[in-house]
Amino acid sequence: MSAPGVGMLDGGVPTAQPPGTDMTGICFRDQLWLNTYPLDRNLVFDYFALSPFYDWTCNNEQIRMRSLHPLDPSQLTKMTGIEYVLSEVMEPHLFIIRKQKRDSPDKVTPMLAYYILDGSIYQSPQLSNVFAARVGRALYYIQKAFTTAASKLEKIGYVDTEKETTVPEPKAAKETIDLKEIKRVDHILASLQRKLPPAPPPPPFPEGYVPPSTAETEKGPETQEATESQAPTVDPIIDQGPAKRMKF
Repeated sequence: MSAPGVGMLDGGVPTAQPPGTDMTGICFRDQLWLNTYPLDRNLVFDYFALSPFYDWTCNNEQIRMRSLHPLDPSQLTKMTGIEYVLSEVMEPHLFIIRKQKRDSPDKVTPMLAYYILDGSIYQSPQLSNVFAARVGRALYYIQKAFTTAASKLEKIGYVDTEKETTVPEPKAAKETIDLKEIKRVDHILASLQRKLPPAPPPPPFPEGYVPPSTAETEKGPETQEATESQAPTVDPIIDQGPAKRMKF
């Protein structure tokens, strides 16, 4: 039986098929292997090679065919191409394997990451996909909150309109005078009056001006209108007589 990810050509020659780049939706677990072998840093790569995440064209597989340890850094730095390295280890629960492309002994380009958590192998999602998923989830809950709030507001407005149409308008209550409010306003006005300076004296009357007597000022507007309405009965020019007229 061929290993996962390996096809067979005519004649029984195995052909390696590289795994896909996005395999975050699947998980691999071999309980029989876990019950047989311990999961540690020495055997974790052999367990990872059973999963569909493993690329059989990697440099680690070539090192395994030479009966060497597939994670030996002294052998990997001499090669170029796709390789796997063990980046983080927390035995026996967590192992992180990084897939990278080696161009030279000192230059590598990370490609993907995989983690083995309690015997289950997963592909780690890319950071952009994580952000997109979190933002999409946040937008979903925000939209749901706005929809719920809008439905409740519409329901409240509908109930208010029903109350306004069914309940008759009460009679206009008489305006009541609040004595406390009047006293408060009076107190404010009195305090402002104490703070303001006294009013200046009125200017003196011009020379030759005779103030009207109190009796005339006390007369009402009706008496003043009556005196103004009485017109002279005789023309003053005609009343002067012929002797007083000017001759031209």
